[in-house]
Amino acid sequence: MTDRPDMTPAPDHGSSPTMPGDEVLKRGKAREFGAEDHRKSAPVGAAALLGVLGVVYGDIGTSPLYALQASVEIVGSTKYPAQPWEIMGIESLIFWALMLIVTLKYVLLVMRADHDGEGGIIALMSLAQRVCKSPKFRWIFGIVGIGGACLFFGDGIITPAISVLSAVEGIEVSVPSASHIIIPVAIIILIALFSAQALGTGTIGRAFGPIMLVWFITMAFLGVNSIIHTPRILLALSPYYAAQFVFYHGWLAFIALGSVVLSVTGAEALYADMGHFGRSPIRYAWVFFVLPALTLNYLGQGALLLRNPAALQNPFYHLAPHWAQIPLLLLATMATVIASQAGISGGFSLCRQLIQLGYLPRMRITHTNAEEEAQIYLPVFNWMLAMGALLLVVSFRSSSALAAAYGIAVTGTFMCTAVLAMVVFRRVFNWSAPVVGIVFGFFFLSDSTFFAANVLKIPDGGWVPLAIGVSATILMTTWKRGRGLIRARQQADSLPVASFLARLPQSRTLRVPGMAVFLTANPDTVPTCLLHNLKHNKVLHDHVLFVTVENLDQPEAERGHRAMVQELAPNIHRVIVRYGFMEMPNLPRALEELNATGVEFDAIQASYFVSRELVVRSTVPKMSLWRMWLFLLMARNAVPSTEFFRIPPDRVVELGVRIAI
Repeated sequence: MTDRPDMTPAPDHGSSPTMPGDEVLKRGKAREFGAEDHRKSAPVGAAALLGVLGVVYGDIGTSPLYALQASVEIVGSTKYPAQPWEIMGIESLIFWALMLIVTLKYVLLVMRADHDGEGGIIALMSLAQRVCKSPKFRWIFGIVGIGGACLFFGDGIITPAISVLSAVEGIEVSVPSASHIIIPVAIIILIALFSAQALGTGTIGRAFGPIMLVWFITMAFLGVNSIIHTPRILLALSPYYAAQFVFYHGWLAFIALGSVVLSVTGAEALYADMGHFGRSPIRYAWVFFVLPALTLNYLGQGALLLRNPAALQNPFYHLAPHWAQIPLLLLATMATVIASQAGISGGFSLCRQLIQLGYLPRMRITHTNAEEEAQIYLPVFNWMLAMGALLLVVSFRSSSALAAAYGIAVTGTFMCTAVLAMVVFRRVFNWSAPVVGIVFGFFFLSDSTFFAANVLKIPDGGWVPLAIGVSATILMTTWKRGRGLIRARQQADSLPVASFLARLPQSRTLRVPGMAVFLTANPDTVPTCLLHNLKHNKVLHDHVLFVTVENLDQPEAERGHRAMVQELAPNIHRVIVRYGFMEMPNLPRALEELNATGVEFDAIQASYFVSRELVVRSTVPKMSLWRMWLFLLMARNAVPSTEFFRIPPDRVVELGVRIAI
């Protein structure tokens, strides 16, 4: 319960529209300011294409290290080799998975659904919610988007583990006597990888593109060299062999789909990274370079297995001659580190988006590049990913075993994207309902089939991404619910600004020199910290700003609409500052632009007043005991709002308030 100062008359919550306080609110017309424009151009040039190769295609570009091997092992082994028609069938399934899921679904269709230039499942969720008027369906779309994001976090933990393991396992081929060091080497690489995150990707990012360029060229060359010796593998490009494999194997083919889907891991990154590079560079790089290189390498591995079934031990490394296997091992290790880096950076961006949308508590965010807003580092989140990846390496100990845990995270996100895309293409692009049903119904059916095939792997490791996804969803919904209850309680106990301003001249409140910035979640009510300041200090500054930070369900605030300022009374202004979910708030910088509107603001002299909330359980609780405990745990570990908004700590005055929910 919020205590009001004794000098302030009791509020009139039933105020009529003609009360004096409302006349005060009409004093100044609201003005918008803030001309910065963070939108990025996306030229299609060599630099853009290299950047796309180094960031977007790192994950899917390293799938040949393990995808075909895991798929063929379903129907054969080095002791009991798969039949040639079975190898051809799996090759055909992999090729058409790349064509249908990656090329058709993501590159040609889903990437059209950008939210002001930004992509990813959170942007798609926000777009679907924006065009939906029903609160019930908005809530459903929110759950679908959050579920997909949580599975993406599971993917972000598994990707570094399986990528690094699959690369280091090349030691078994090049130096068999040193196979016992695979796990220690993988652990060392992962620790170094996550430790380097604090340095940022600005310096090493420029090297990512050229390395991945060499990687894709090498994969294509190795594939072509093998295809030349067994050209009949090219027949696997026909869907006939995929259909034949499914028809004759039935249930076994269904199981094999759980491994075939590993060839399209990283497809979601194409969409998620669209805001960084633009649609065109990602499309061109895929169609004209990445897709051909992957296809040639998969076909080359298949041709090798047709000639030498014993190469199933590690078909990727057996493509290279013995003298080239150690250089290939080093190149593959660098490629997998880059793939892991891309996944970790994507996780950072997604985590920031969820914080901005209110689904996660505030975390400490460090900018690693003074010129690039998108280059950020979240220490707590980074080491949570690191612990998860290290535990997976120690527990599963091989990429083939870890592949069982990989598929569910990927296919689950695919399904969530398909559901949200149905809404967006129906409401935003005005596709007819039958066309949307046929097109995205087909994709949802195929994604569901892949997901169902991976459900069979739950006992073997598929439970890992499910456990991560469910746990993260519980955390996010608990935080969202708790913050909603706090806002509702504050609203119930609040004092309308109109009533406060109408009675201020008669309150004999002492005005002191200076400017006070009072942070408030509701712009229509008096900030709790102001009431407590009046109660205890019995003074009010000459210049007062009521500041509300508004989080938008769009990537960035529109140009020229960063903030709005309105004069409520002499030297008392209301300011609303808007930030999109892809932006990092910087409140002092935003308030400095008030000077352009005639409102004097000195960042050095301003004092910021904030409330420190002490949340307790009410006599009639609206949350279960275990969820309340979870919410309080997250609240205690959340970064203070002043740090999150980048307010200088020596300019902050905190006043405690007790809130029962």
